[in-house]
Amino acid sequence: MSSTTRRFRRRLAAAVALVLGTATLLVSSPQQPAQAAPPPPGKALAQWIDRDTVIWKGAEHAAAQLEFGAGDTRIRLAPGSLTPAERAAYPHLASYPAFIVDPRDRGLAPTALRGKLLAAQRTADGRRTTTGVQIPGVLDDLYGAPAQHAALGPVFGRDGRPTLSVWAPTARTVALELDGRTVPMRRDDRTGVWRVQGARDWTGKPYRYLVTVWAPSVGKTVTNKVTDPYSTALTADSARSLITDLDDPKLAPDGWSRLTKPAAVPLRRARIQELHLRDFSVEDRTSRHPGQYLAFTDRRSDGMRHLRSLARSGTSYVHLLPAFDFATTPERRADQSRPGCDLASYAPDSDRQQDCVGKTAARDAYNWGYDPLHYTVPEGSYASDPEGTARTVEFRRMVQGLNRTGLRAVMDVVYNHTAADGQDPHSVLDRIVPGYYQRLLDDGGVATSTCCSGTAPEHTMMGKLVVDSVVTWAKEYKVDGFRFDLMGHHPKANILAVRKALDALTPEKDGVDGRKIILYGEGWNFGEAANDARFVQATQRNMAGTGIATFSDRARDAVRGGGPFDADPRIQGFASGLYTDPNSSPGNGTPAEQRARLLHYQDLLKVGLTGNLADYTFTDTTGRRVKGSQVDYNGAPAGYAAAPGDALAYADAHDNETLYDALAYKLPPHTGAADRGRMQVLALATAALSQGPALSQAGSDLLRSKSLDRNSFDSGDWFNALHWNCADGNGFGRGLPPAADNKDKWPYARPLLADPALRPGCATLHSTSAAYRDLLRIHATEPAFGLSSTAAVQSQLSFPLSGKDETPGVITMRLGNLVVVLNATPAPQHQTVRDLAGAPYALHPVQARGTDRTTATASYAPASGTFTVPARTVAVFRRSAALGLGPTFSAFPPWGFVAVAPGGGRGPLRGAVGVR
Repeated sequence: MSSTTRRFRRRLAAAVALVLGTATLLVSSPQQPAQAAPPPPGKALAQWIDRDTVIWKGAEHAAAQLEFGAGDTRIRLAPGSLTPAERAAYPHLASYPAFIVDPRDRGLAPTALRGKLLAAQRTADGRRTTTGVQIPGVLDDLYGAPAQHAALGPVFGRDGRPTLSVWAPTARTVALELDGRTVPMRRDDRTGVWRVQGARDWTGKPYRYLVTVWAPSVGKTVTNKVTDPYSTALTADSARSLITDLDDPKLAPDGWSRLTKPAAVPLRRARIQELHLRDFSVEDRTSRHPGQYLAFTDRRSDGMRHLRSLARSGTSYVHLLPAFDFATTPERRADQSRPGCDLASYAPDSDRQQDCVGKTAARDAYNWGYDPLHYTVPEGSYASDPEGTARTVEFRRMVQGLNRTGLRAVMDVVYNHTAADGQDPHSVLDRIVPGYYQRLLDDGGVATSTCCSGTAPEHTMMGKLVVDSVVTWAKEYKVDGFRFDLMGHHPKANILAVRKALDALTPEKDGVDGRKIILYGEGWNFGEAANDARFVQATQRNMAGTGIATFSDRARDAVRGGGPFDADPRIQGFASGLYTDPNSSPGNGTPAEQRARLLHYQDLLKVGLTGNLADYTFTDTTGRRVKGSQVDYNGAPAGYAAAPGDALAYADAHDNETLYDALAYKLPPHTGAADRGRMQVLALATAALSQGPALSQAGSDLLRSKSLDRNSFDSGDWFNALHWNCADGNGFGRGLPPAADNKDKWPYARPLLADPALRPGCATLHSTSAAYRDLLRIHATEPAFGLSSTAAVQSQLSFPLSGKDETPGVITMRLGNLVVVLNATPAPQHQTVRDLAGAPYALHPVQARGTDRTTATASYAPASGTFTVPARTVAVFRRSAALGLGPTFSAFPPWGFVAVAPGGGRGPLRGAVGVR
């Protein structure tokens, strides 16, 4: 997440860069000097925001004009001002000079927009300045309302005849290149949509659009051969779109129409496993389809058995990293490069592995997929055959496989940027309507704060594409949830429109219940849209109360320590030994500074355990009574949620070092393998036992390592693959991580990677995974972890020992009939809650009968109300009155978890790692 701006720089280095410069042009006057050069391609300081209004940064507030055609046709502009509605729609432009289109010339707009367009003005000294013109606003004003209801892409009638439609209002002509021949298309002047209806035998044929259009990025008229932004299928390497009806019965796997999904889990109770599709199975020797969609149909593989064990324990969703069509991976296996070295032969701290992997990275089979090419077609490199519709069938079979395992499927979607813009071959949208789909800066350059060519979902037709694409995945692929990459770069209104469209889907009409589809995303606030500069963003603060969750970085940083971009990766946090088990890093500060920071981290974690509620009130570690919103997080409120479910908790995800790798840097080097496993579980518990949804990276329960790689998007299978068989290790010690993003950390990494004590054995991997599953079971069986309102959390959740005398490194939480003690210190801790003296508590039966015999020694003394918890342990106690007459624990809630039988917590579950 936090490393998004560092993704893809190697693979996308050849993307077209818009030329930015200053230009003036001298024109006719009584004493006309020599004419200057026209403005450089892409330079556009003027913005035509609606049919009546132009804004021009840097212009004089005097008469001006728009010139088009051969330059001899003009639209007259008079100095004016913005209306209140225009100021609200374009807050970032409100201070620039505004111009009003002469009413006599308004009818010229549709013609002017279909060719070269310049803004021109004579300055007070007789010179004439020209600049390009940004046109998204006026396109929306002229065409947006009627076009947003148009059906685009291939649409099949009842007679089986397809109609192909593409929105291209600025194009001079559009034709269909169909299977090697050219077919003319007709323009609808009201919508700007070009259409052609075909015959039945068009089905299955490859096609592209031939779009003749003015391209500002190169300063000339071009004819682009472009695939369909609304493609439903593609040929290999996305060379052509395919005319495909997703409702064709031939594309439905057996049982598709009768697919029974696991009962939907409310978002506030969702426990999500984040998983990269190729990582999951590419090194699984028990999988018949390594690296493919069909790996999720291999029910007996180690990977699927492990997912099944997580589902039985309470994991409810698998979040798949991008699986739509992306730009940078060759889809045919014969075209994919492989490292030419014996990687396993090198030393665990060698730089040879990363060097060898790097030489083939640009053409290997690996990428995270955050470089979108076609938003609504499955990626071909994960299919058994990328040519044709196998990818459609196999994606559906993957969803079936996950659902039959008891897991619902979430897609990671990336509508905030494209792989490229301008005339780049990987630019689709910008070659059809140049300058519209991408977000442009004030000078006409494409915004790249998202790492790549930013899109503009605030524009009507880009916003429509987002909604239409999500609805297609939900209806046609039965996807159960969506995670929005860099959601803060979307308008809040756009994400709410997605929610509204999904809510309208019904089982009777659409085959899915859209109200049960969950939504969450990255609500980060940065870049050109930051602080609602252009629109009300879908950020953490703004999405509160919508039922759409945002990732919370507050507890993540507190539990790990420091931040993701620290120069010294040894900065410690709550679960990595800060103050209570210090390492040698001078960056941690003095003991007094460490203690103060640790106690503040504990306040951040308390807010996180409430679900990051803004209005939850508690006593902080200074003794003050505060709201969650009054706890500081780097100058921002720690609590921002209006209700449980607004904030998503996590301790690690695909970005930045894995949790194990972060702890490898931060824990003192002498920390043994068993203790590292215990700290891993404790860190995961801060999310797993919180109110609201929680996510963990696949393999974190198995101490997954990427050999300290902090940005593995292009690091290949060697550094990324999951290892389900404990005999293969956890990935630690596979060489120094790739230099591009890690070389500055090599001095810290080298001695760690060389230390065999940091490569955990099977016993540690098994015990860590089993202990984590115990936490999932507790969460799943205890309704108190699913409170639905701030008022309910306020009344049922408290931190009875919080205040000036709070124990550093220990958090004690009372939740309904439960008491949870998180002891991050290297010593046993006694937590006395005097108000509970005489109350009958006991260690939760899941942990009392679990495989972690250290946790099983946690005890409670009713006479004093003292809870004793071993070192580096999270222990959950339950009031015995809730236990009933026997040792069984409460049934799972009615939304569909599978109940666990008495004694089921002892020993590894069937399907656990290494179990045959």
